[in-house]
Amino acid sequence: MASSSNQPNTTLYIKNLNDKINKEELKSQLFALFTTYGKIIDVVASKSQKMRGQAFLVFTDLAGATSAMRACEGMVFYDKPLHIDYAKSKSYATLRVEDPDFVPPNAANASALLQQNGKRPRDGDTADSERQAKREKSDDSDEEMEIDDEEDTPQKTDKTDSSVVPTSVPTQVQSPSSRLLCTNLPQEVTDDVLSVLFQQYKGFQKTHVTWSPALNPAGIRVKMAQVIFESPELAITAKDALDGFTLKKGWQMSVVYI
Repeated sequence: MASSSNQPNTTLYIKNLNDKINKEELKSQLFALFTTYGKIIDVVASKSQKMRGQAFLVFTDLAGATSAMRACEGMVFYDKPLHIDYAKSKSYATLRVEDPDFVPPNAANASALLQQNGKRPRDGDTADSERQAKREKSDDSDEEMEIDDEEDTPQKTDKTDSSVVPTSVPTQVQSPSSRLLCTNLPQEVTDDVLSVLFQQYKGFQKTHVTWSPALNPAGIRVKMAQVIFESPELAITAKDALDGFTLKKGWQMSVVYI
């Protein structure tokens, strides 16, 4: 997306997502992909009819949200290109950070808000207001849905078979090869996440993520992956571009030939 019709916002609106993906897996993979560009404080997705194929990502700062939008717009994610824009309104998570006393509007506090404005609600007003709000909400575009941070925090879904752990790391070679080895991968990285990074380079064929046989220097269990390209010549470009790539804060991926 070259430009956005909405005002810059720390919350991004993402659509054209593959709605066949499990909600928790979708949230965790979005988190893993976008956390490269900044700190994420919330990921909102739902399997409801109106929210299918859509999600909201809430960043702590505008720079992270903008970088993510520019870098990932059009990126193929679960076989579909991402369509990204700034959300039209701030998320409840952002409002709560800005104002610790913020309370999301709902039926429980509606009467209190009316009384603060000097109006006494009549019996049934609250229910009528809720019904009216729902009608107005249904008339809005999909992007203007309520962004509620009461959703569960992203669960790091892991599709790697934990029972299959290689006993050794493939041997590195110095000359270019069509096979690359990626090491120092965080636990939330999966084949889908890594494919998103490498498929932008010509000749990419597949990835195979597994657990590393050894812990990293900090004593944390990590992953590694083999990435296959059509030829050594095509693999060179990807290796040069992604060796040292920061997957998330404090995690730089190492890419070598094998």
